[in-house]
Amino acid sequence: MRTIAVIIAGGSGARMGQDIPKQFINVYDKPVLIYTLEGFQKHPLIDAIEVVCLEGWHDILRAYAKQFGIDKLQWIVSGGETGQESIRNGVYNLEGKAEADDIIIVHDGIRPLVDETVLTDVILKAREYGNAVTSLPYNEQIFVVDDEKSTVKYIPRETLRRVSTPQGYRFDLLDEKYHEAFEKGVGIRGSAYTNTMMVELGVRLYFAAGSDKNIKLTTKDDLEMFKAYLKSDKDNWLK
Repeated sequence: MRTIAVIIAGGSGARMGQDIPKQFINVYDKPVLIYTLEGFQKHPLIDAIEVVCLEGWHDILRAYAKQFGIDKLQWIVSGGETGQESIRNGVYNLEGKAEADDIIIVHDGIRPLVDETVLTDVILKAREYGNAVTSLPYNEQIFVVDDEKSTVKYIPRETLRRVSTPQGYRFDLLDEKYHEAFEKGVGIRGSAYTNTMMVELGVRLYFAAGSDKNIKLTTKDDLEMFKAYLKSDKDNWLK
């Protein structure tokens, strides 16, 4: 049984407002995507890495991987028009390469602060249950909009979990469900992701550990927060 990371880096990052895709923005002389990949490169339970990359950036990624010692990188696949198409491309590329019981870790390339203990928990729980999604309690109050300007209903926060990536799935489950989803047109529209697709297709998901540091770099403010984390943690984990 192997564990393969599929890193999704196929977006153009328009909301960041920069001239290059946000996953390739340099922070302290290193691309964001490389910070992400280093978390998987260093993890002892990760055997191989696949990156779903924006078309036209494959050679640049290979050069960066060589420069920064990402030797677990085995495959680079082109992204699709949507996030779900990009993940699908990555999953389909593993057909004939991954075994049925291999654990596939799906992770956003623009979540560069991958915590080792979180990744470990996702892998171990996915091995036990067939899937696992990193999650955290929701600490704010959630109200349901009634008429655009008011509300009469709230959702108890004790019943909620925030789910993001990394997410782990047995390869046979992941491959089967992506074929089913795209054949039926279920769980692939809008902001759908692997976890939401799985639930729409009737799969029970299992929670794994999460971290508040696991931020997604979507805006310039997120980028500044990432820089702050790097400076504050430099003595502890950044080589």
